This record gives sequence, C-alpha cells and structure tokens, in this order.
Amino acid sequence: MRVTGVGHAGMRFETAGGRVLCDPWVNPTFFASWVPFPDNTHLDWDALGDCDYLYVSHLHRDHFDADNLRDHVSKDARVLLPDYPTDELENELRALGFKHFVRTESGVPQTLDGGLRFMITSLKGPGDGPIGDSALSLDDGTARIVNQNDAHPLDIPKLLEFGAYDAHFTQFSGAIWWPMVYDLPKAAKREFARRKRVGQEDRAMRYIREVGAPHVFPTAGPPCFLDDELFRWNGLGFGDVEGESIFTDQWEFLARMRELGHSGGHLLLPGTTAELGHGTVSDLTHPIGDDEIETIFLDKERYLRDFAERSRPAIEAQKARWTAPQPDILRQLKEWIEPLMKRADHMCDGIGGPVRMDLHGMPEGTPGVDEDGTLSLAFDFTAREIRVWDGENCRYRWGVPATLVATNIATGEVDWSNSLFLSVRFSASRVGQYNEYLYTFFKCLSEERMDYVENWYDAQNDDGRDIELDGWRVQARCPHLSADLSKFGSVDGDVLTCTLHNWKFNLATGRCLTSAGHEIRAEKLDD
Repeated sequence: MRVTGVGHAGMRFETAGGRVLCDPWVNPTFFASWVPFPDNTHLDWDALGDCDYLYVSHLHRDHFDADNLRDHVSKDARVLLPDYPTDELENELRALGFKHFVRTESGVPQTLDGGLRFMITSLKGPGDGPIGDSALSLDDGTARIVNQNDAHPLDIPKLLEFGAYDAHFTQFSGAIWWPMVYDLPKAAKREFARRKRVGQEDRAMRYIREVGAPHVFPTAGPPCFLDDELFRWNGLGFGDVEGESIFTDQWEFLARMRELGHSGGHLLLPGTTAELGHGTVSDLTHPIGDDEIETIFLDKERYLRDFAERSRPAIEAQKARWTAPQPDILRQLKEWIEPLMKRADHMCDGIGGPVRMDLHGMPEGTPGVDEDGTLSLAFDFTAREIRVWDGENCRYRWGVPATLVATNIATGEVDWSNSLFLSVRFSASRVGQYNEYLYTFFKCLSEERMDYVENWYDAQNDDGRDIELDGWRVQARCPHLSADLSKFGSVDGDVLTCTLHNWKFNLATGRCLTSAGHEIRAEKLDD
C-alpha cells in the first residue's frame, strides 16, 4: 500500500483494491483564517483527484473543501459515506456532482469490488460535529491502516476488531479557540494554552498506545494563520502573545513521541510518499530536502512570511466576498434563531440565561447601535428570544465583526462553531465554566440538527450501570460524551478525570468542574 500526503488530514492511498483519496483540503477556510500547513498548493490536484474512492470524514471545512472537490476530484469516484444521522454530507457532495455512494454501517467492515476491505467508524454525539466525525480503516492484504484524523472513537476494542494495524494516521494538534480569544490575564492565558497543548498531546499519545500500530503519522493539524491580523496565532512566541497559541506542529509532536519512547513516528508532508507493509514503512520520500524541511519547522517565521505573501490574493479574494451587515440584522437573527430556541429545551435550559453578542462595524442608522458602530444583542435563552441588550449581567460575552454574522446569515451557515468561532476573528469573555450547551447550540442552526441533538440529550449518558474506580462507585459512562469510564476514568482524591477529553468531576458533590451541567452520579465506598 502506498500513501501520499496531501496536507493536513489529507492523504491518498494506492491499494491493491483501488485508489482512495481522503479529506483533500487546500483553500483558506473559516473566514480565510485557516490555511493548510505546510503549503500544499503546489501539488498536482488533478492527478490526486483521479481516484477510485473518495472519503470525506466530516463536514468541517478543513476536511470538506467544496472548491477543491468540485474542480479537481473525479466525479466517477465512489464516495465511502460515513453513517451519519442526517444526509447533509451526502447532499453537499451530490451538489458538487458526486453521484456514486457506498453506504456504510458504523463499525461494520465491508469489502469493495476490487477486494479492498474497509470500515468507517462514525461518531454522532453533539461534540462530534454535531452530526458527525469518523475514522477510516483500510486493508488490501498488503497493509492495514487506520486514518483517525479528528475523530475520537470511544470504543477502541471495536476499532481493533478490524485487525491489528500497521500504520496509524492521527490528529495531534487541536481545533479550538480557547483560550486564545478570551479576555484573560496574560499569565493565565499562557497557562491555559500550555495545558491545552499538553492535553492534546496526551490524548493523541493515549490513542497511539491503545491502537498499538508500530508506525504513526501525525496528521490533521496544525493550521497556519496567514492573514496579517491573525499571524500571531502561529505559535512563534511573538511578544505580547508568547505562549498563548494552542497549536503544536508535526516536528514538535514527533519529538514528544521520541521523548516518550515511541520510535515509530514519521513526518508526512504534502507530497511525501511511503510504502506500507505488514509492520513496515519503506521508501519514505519527501518532496524536498532536509535543509528545506528544517526551514519549515525551525525557521518557521520566515517560511510563513513567504507563504503569507503567496497566499495574500486567495485570502483577499475570500474576504471580498463577505456580506456587509444590514440595519435590520436583529430582525434577520430573530426570524432564523428564535424558532430554534423554542425547539431546544435541553440546550436553552443548560445555558440558563442571556448571552451578549457585540456586533462591531454596524452601519449608521441601525436601531440600538452606539456611537462606535456596535450593536449589543442579548441572546436570551431563558426567554427564548433575541433582543437589544439592556444592560443586564451576562456570564458569556462575544465581540464579533458584524460582517461575519451577516455572511453567515446570507449563506445560511448552520454551524457557527465551525465557521465563525474557529476563525478566531472574535473576542470572548465568561464568568465561570465553559458551557458546552452554548457552543453546541450554535452548531445546530437548522431544525434537523436541533431536533437530532435534543433527542440525543434525551437518550444519552447515564445508562444506570455502575463501576468501581479507586474507592468510588461511579456511573459507567461519562456525562460528557458517554466514554467508558472503566477505560478512560482516572481518580485523584475526589476528582475524576475522563482522559478522553480531559473533563473533570467532583465525585463528592457530583459537580462537573469543566462545564456547566453534566453532573455525575457517584458515591464513596466504605473502606
């Protein structure tokens, strides 16, 4: 089996049973903020897109690049379609011209006409999209691989039922805006960012150990930020934001793997090729020499400055397509979002109050706008309404360029967490804990998504089973995303940590220490 890196979570497998292209992303996304790192624009995308099978793991735009899929990927390719609760991924692919789909059942192996055996493990919880993330397993008789990309499968033994893997392609650098955009003291922001980097690395290493493949290719991150106003988030230690980026690059993570005694890590650059066999990786060839590779990772600022100049036209072209806000933006938001609030009792009750959104750059004449051109709105989740903010205290506050909200309204973007928020083109503050319900709500701005997630909350979490863990009787499933606490739970005193997503719970009180809500059922066992 031959693998070619195509950037970020993208790769192309040439197997005995056909050519499989995965997650081919090349164009700037998330409001022109994220760009694949390193640069992959030089690749022959028409040749890469000449494939037998296409696998798009999920709809996040650093995996689903509509322009690249439309312009360069063969429409004769058969799409290996994850088993998701809605048809959004299939519908968007059909709109691009794809017409051949192989339907799957999560965790069930299938064999294609050419003899290629594959399995897609689909995740369907609110934190996974919320309508999905997935991992792909392939076996052509010469090698067996798992492409985990961003997915965080809960049931590793089920993943391993496909067989022992020779190579593991996995995310190691996260995708989140915390704590970078938050109004925090600098020392606190640096410490939270450090914890986030360590947590992401630890999670990746846990999967690497659990999967047990002898060869590991760190993929699915990090992005780079080439717009001038965002360049500081590349993690280069710039002045006033030193240490505040959450992103670890491939070079750093491979060094971390070696520190922890894992010698089977491999660098996969755009254009890198390697031959995969049973327990082997051979003929690994990079498209550039060692000196150029060191420039990318060890002289990163110079590399990214040059990359930014090359990318400027593409970024400016995207920004030119953003929509100017209109004075009636409040009416537009009320008509769209208030009916969804009325369908979202779990999430609205979990948020439990008003959230303030300051829209900057509103036109003159907008009702309620201040002299600086800012319109402050209250998303009142208790009253299920959106209105002009009237001065009340709000635990959660966002400052957002109005043009980004106007663009999402114009395009009908149903997932603001994976458009506006991942752009890191906003500011945030909060009093108290992170609230998962809040950001999940803004991933679900359609009736189909909202109803699915509300029903999911109805059915999930505590199934009544208990386990014993370090002197405590605890519910068997994590209240966050139902991870098996017998595998992922770790107790220190009276604090339980679910190491899958690093959520923490006070076992004595049942309180979640990571997010509002999500209480755990637990009792101390007698000595």
